[in-house]
Amino acid sequence: MSRPIVTEQQWRAAHRRLLDEEKAATRARDALAAERRRMPMLEVTRSYRFTGPAGELAGAAGPGEVGLPELFDGARQLIVYRHMLRPADPEPCTGCSMFVDNLGHPAHLRARDTRLVLVSAAPIDEIAAFRDRMGWRLPWYSTTDEFQRDFDVADGFGLNVFLRDGGRIFRTYFTTGRGVEALGSTWTLLDLTPLGRQETWEDSPPGTPQTPPYEWWRLHDSYG
Repeated sequence: MSRPIVTEQQWRAAHRRLLDEEKAATRARDALAAERRRMPMLEVTRSYRFTGPAGELAGAAGPGEVGLPELFDGARQLIVYRHMLRPADPEPCTGCSMFVDNLGHPAHLRARDTRLVLVSAAPIDEIAAFRDRMGWRLPWYSTTDEFQRDFDVADGFGLNVFLRDGGRIFRTYFTTGRGVEALGSTWTLLDLTPLGRQETWEDSPPGTPQTPPYEWWRLHDSYG
């Protein structure tokens, strides 16, 4: 190994220097999240259809069919990750699957009025079978209309964020590529949303709901 071997005093001095840089990076990420919360919004005016497993779809318009408003499931914010599972896929995307493996428990997002769902071009029976194989329980829908094209995920993976205001829906954020690989925890996902973590220390626009940090945290089976 090419790393130097030093005394404890030298190691602690080097660690302090690195910690200062890490703290600066954290403050820079907080500033980016604050800027993200002030991004302009794009209203979604087209209708889209999604197919999900029978018995899991509240407000279904037909056998397993819902529109984009129903994906919110009553939440104010919606995060949609497009997993690249294809019809009759012999080799499901390992990158997309590693991303899903790293996602935190959805109850923590729901405590912040946010829902996370997956969508793919594969038919719902194939989605259900692969979800069972992987041991995942996140809601996952089949989409075959213009949704993937309109939201920049027709040719790959990506994550879109939406905000619901009464009967209106707005697109607020999109990321793909390496913008996805650092995500997974509740905090990193909430930092992408227009309402953020909804904690009092955040620099957010007026009217954003906020509570003191830590006080809203629960065991994932204790939110009520």
